[in-house]
Amino acid sequence: MGVSGRPSAIRVEIGELVLDGFRADPAHVSAAFERELTRLVRLHGVPLAANGAVTVDALSGLAALPAGLSARRLGQELARAVHEGLSGHGEVTP
Repeated sequence: MGVSGRPSAIRVEIGELVLDGFRADPAHVSAAFERELTRLVRLHGVPLAANGAVTVDALSGLAALPAGLSARRLGQELARAVHEGLSGHGEVTP
């Protein structure tokens, strides 16, 4: 733990993002996703891991996203949805 009581390092590992029905470039989606999730974790932390390390196999029950989003916007919205799941919203499969 850092001096502030927050962990000195947070590691979020995403094994796979499945994008069915989207035409956006996966590399651009991935880059935007990583940037936004990094920003959200730095700003808000990972509430599910507040009491120590946690492993989550899947997040489900998250909001649906419109198929016509740009790669940047899709990546940002996916990151926000994942962070919501890591914040205790949605269904978590440990």
